[in-house]
Amino acid sequence: MPTVATVVTVVAALYFGREVFLPIAIALLLTFALAPVVSALRRIGIPRLAAVISSVLGTFSALALFSFVVVTQVGELAQNVSLYQANILTKVRSLKETGVGGGIIARLTGVIERVGQEINKQPSQPAASQPQREPVPVEIVSRERPLEILQKLIAPLISPLASAGLIIVVVIFMLLEREDLRDRFIRLVGYGDLHRTTEALQDAGKRLGRYLLMQLVVNILYAVPISIGLWVLGIPNALLWGLLALALRFVPYIGPIIGALLPLFLALAVAPGWSLVLWTAALFVIMEIITGNVIEPWLYGSRTGLSPLAVIVAAIFWTWLWGPLGLVLSTPLTVCLVVLGRHVAQFEFLDVLFGNEPVLEPHARLYQRLLAGDPDEATDHAEEILEEQYLFEFYGKVAVPALLLGEQDRVRGVMDDHQLRQLAASAQILVANLDDSAQEEAEEDDLAAGDASGSDKEKAIDAEVGQDIDLPDGTGLAVVCAGGRGELDDAAAAMLGQVLLTQGAVTSKASFAELLPASIRRLQLDGLNTVVIGFLNRNSVKHARFMVRRIKRINPAIRVGVVFWGGNGEDHGETTGKLANAINADFVALDMVSAVTGALSRDLPVALSTVAKRRVRRKSPARRKETLVSAK
Repeated sequence: MPTVATVVTVVAALYFGREVFLPIAIALLLTFALAPVVSALRRIGIPRLAAVISSVLGTFSALALFSFVVVTQVGELAQNVSLYQANILTKVRSLKETGVGGGIIARLTGVIERVGQEINKQPSQPAASQPQREPVPVEIVSRERPLEILQKLIAPLISPLASAGLIIVVVIFMLLEREDLRDRFIRLVGYGDLHRTTEALQDAGKRLGRYLLMQLVVNILYAVPISIGLWVLGIPNALLWGLLALALRFVPYIGPIIGALLPLFLALAVAPGWSLVLWTAALFVIMEIITGNVIEPWLYGSRTGLSPLAVIVAAIFWTWLWGPLGLVLSTPLTVCLVVLGRHVAQFEFLDVLFGNEPVLEPHARLYQRLLAGDPDEATDHAEEILEEQYLFEFYGKVAVPALLLGEQDRVRGVMDDHQLRQLAASAQILVANLDDSAQEEAEEDDLAAGDASGSDKEKAIDAEVGQDIDLPDGTGLAVVCAGGRGELDDAAAAMLGQVLLTQGAVTSKASFAELLPASIRRLQLDGLNTVVIGFLNRNSVKHARFMVRRIKRINPAIRVGVVFWGGNGEDHGETTGKLANAINADFVALDMVSAVTGALSRDLPVALSTVAKRRVRRKSPARRKETLVSAK
């Protein structure tokens, strides 16, 4: 509640104090944008004051020139609007004649005409009434003094000029006192954690400065071809539309659309045909595609850190708060909020709401999808990860940890039987959906093994993903993967079996129910090399020992391994070795890599150790009585 109250108070202050905060916000963003320029000028030997003054004056001179050109072009366009009226009427008439829209235009025109006739209809006059005289128009001319005329001309300009002057002064002083302001901010909000506060300031400055400068460069590279293209096509005032396209591209999403609509309307007006409209639309579409897919990825080394939805929501919020200028400033201001949430714990919700970083770990996200019974989206998530990782990495680092979350919820009693079955079924469907990916990976491994160039390519992929693990070849081996105590164990066993399949082994699955004492003897163990039993619950050592002994009694020539899922990939050789001896298993694994390595090992099976039965001698009643008496 205190955080909500703080947010409401801040929003109210920004809304009612927008006359004060808006110029300060603009000055702050310009300071972030000009700080790299000032630093560059200082590095070449220009004094601080000269660097600041030249940067600020150059920026505002460019803005003034931009405004002057736009006003001049708008005035010229206003004088020529009447010349385009005939072409517009011709196109509307042609649409009406061709019946575009199923006669909608004709019906609307008829309705408007009838309404106008009803409004202009004169009421019926009595026959005996006297004719009325027409009123004589009288023109009243008021003479204004020159001082009043000058006041009317200057008054609307006072507020914008005053705001611009205030912004210039604030930017100059912020750039001159940048280090001092930084130290004061640190002392005010982050003196107890200098590292985090410094990191937040550097992050904000880097993101905002790079975003504003690169956005300006992108907009210029977008606007120049637009102006040239419109001039070649013969659109009047091409320079005006190029400048507007440059400015409107600072407005997220809707800015480029607005910048294209005005030239399209003018193309509709200046030419009698439709070809000019189509060529103009094609120009904007082509430039937008090139800018969005080539120029922006090339120039932006890093994104702003905002999600697309956050950009739209921020645009709506800041427009409501500060009007059109708020719309232009929405993205950089929201970047500041995201940086604040990323480095200040009290405002972490801002980073969660507006940031583009995943808020859930990959395994938690996968678990949520499986728990919701949505294996298709879980498969999409898995395929995204498999573009950069191998199948055993995905299962070991994402899928099995997701099942471990389910096992933890089951142990805590927060998951009912229906949810448990749904989770297990979704996991099995996920494994089935990844059969094609497993087959492709197995074929790639076969090609890499038989082709030297393919092997080099595989090494390059390994180096890219940081993979240096060499899993053994399973050709000629037959392995059964079984769940230990539940349906989730069966799903984990299916994942292990699919990984073994990519390594060339012949695999089959067995459910936990098939390993129960009543049905284990019906399990087909002939011709197998290894049986691997997996447990998501680490407190299953006794259960695992009983299963190992049962299987080895049925077929002593088979290797039996146990996987207690939940290892972090570290070397637990000593621990697993002792555990394997304790339960009489051929190997014990804690993660996917060690499970695959143990399952594909060609070592001889460990013999079943015999447990010597202890005989307890009964004492005779007389001897027991003597013992009791001596104890007294």
